[in-house]
Amino acid sequence: MEGDTIAAISTPIGEGAISIVRLSGDKAIDIANRIFKGKDLTKVPSHTLHYGKIVDPDTDEVIDEVIVSVMRAPKTFTVEDVVEINGHGGMIAVKRLLQLVLDQGARLAEPGEFTKRAFLNGRIDLSQAEAVMDIISSQTEQAMKVALNQLEGRLSKLIRNLRQNLLEIIAHVEVNIDYPEYDDVEEMTHHMMEEKTDVVLEEIDRLLSVAEQGKIFREGIKTAIIGRPNVGKSSLLNALVQEERAIVTDIAGTTRDVIEEYVNVRGIPLRLMDTAGIRETDDIVERIGVEKSRQILESADLTLFMLNNNEPLTDDDRMIFSMLDDMPYIVIINKTDLENELDLKEVEKLADGKKIISMSLKHQEGIEALEEAIKDLFFENKLVDRDEIYISNVRHIDLLKKAKRALLDAKDALTMQVPLDIVQIDVRRAWEYLGEIVGDTASESIIDQLFSQFCLGK
Repeated sequence: MEGDTIAAISTPIGEGAISIVRLSGDKAIDIANRIFKGKDLTKVPSHTLHYGKIVDPDTDEVIDEVIVSVMRAPKTFTVEDVVEINGHGGMIAVKRLLQLVLDQGARLAEPGEFTKRAFLNGRIDLSQAEAVMDIISSQTEQAMKVALNQLEGRLSKLIRNLRQNLLEIIAHVEVNIDYPEYDDVEEMTHHMMEEKTDVVLEEIDRLLSVAEQGKIFREGIKTAIIGRPNVGKSSLLNALVQEERAIVTDIAGTTRDVIEEYVNVRGIPLRLMDTAGIRETDDIVERIGVEKSRQILESADLTLFMLNNNEPLTDDDRMIFSMLDDMPYIVIINKTDLENELDLKEVEKLADGKKIISMSLKHQEGIEALEEAIKDLFFENKLVDRDEIYISNVRHIDLLKKAKRALLDAKDALTMQVPLDIVQIDVRRAWEYLGEIVGDTASESIIDQLFSQFCLGK
């Protein structure tokens, strides 16, 4: 309910140095003051820290020794009074502290409700709110840079400028229609409207041109490691993750299920999946693993196809080549420390121009060459440009594409000399789609759904 005071644990549950219970709302300071033994929190200056103890007002039992921070509206994240109670880490103490706060009249916050209040109170827009979650879930420094740029409002400013350009077109047309007697207002022509929409289209195209890179930074490259059993797939996963994450043996078929790990490769997040070896088998359990491997392969953004240097190509290897077809993949020839039995010319023919990396995982050779090949494949030696605005959110990309489609429809109508008051309907649609990115025209259901994906206490 609007206007009530919310509370939640804002640190991970478990053992740790500190735990934080956060409150936000008109009664946040008063509620905290009822259970705090120390200074009168209702009289302390804003943005100050105070040492004291949390005491159960019903039993006078001391719950914890704490530091309380008091921040008064409107200079807070939520633009409301905010109190953060910093206690000792541990499950029991922090849960008792939260329960005391709830007993005194606070309500347990919903996922993302603190950030939602910041949005509803005008502290941030919707794209900045989503950037908060992107920062939390960042897997690499590059991903965090993209999210930080968005949180700083660079994307918001650009989108609002584009919306202003479209709004000026709409307003100009409406003035011409409603007030034709105004001679001092230049008449909007088909050519003039096309020029103005082209400016916005060019900027949208620029954003979409780097959107794939931004999406990679945010979500990572879904990377499947495939090949016949015992070619070194699990060893490659362990080498990239730099720990013994997967079991490695000389027994073929050891990996029966998909093992998934995130790894940072040259600033690029890879969502690595070590799959069961693909081969024909009568083992029922292994067959299930092989089928899962096939499914992973179909949905992967990148495939690392491993071959064994000291074995000739088999029909299973050739079958995998045919499965890959036009998918992005890199061929890895492992075990180069052993005698060569692999027909390299046939491999090159089957790879059809795809990158081939020679590797000896036993001696940790070839890993750097593989990392460089992955970077080149997706970024052509270009990573985050500090001055570039990257679109990384799937929702934003979809809305930009819809806005572009609406403006292209407007251009088609202009070419056919459709009356400008009809053309502006498409221009207005584009304006509304862009508004959904920053939350100006987003529906309440969309807003609720977005914030429901946040963690508690944020």
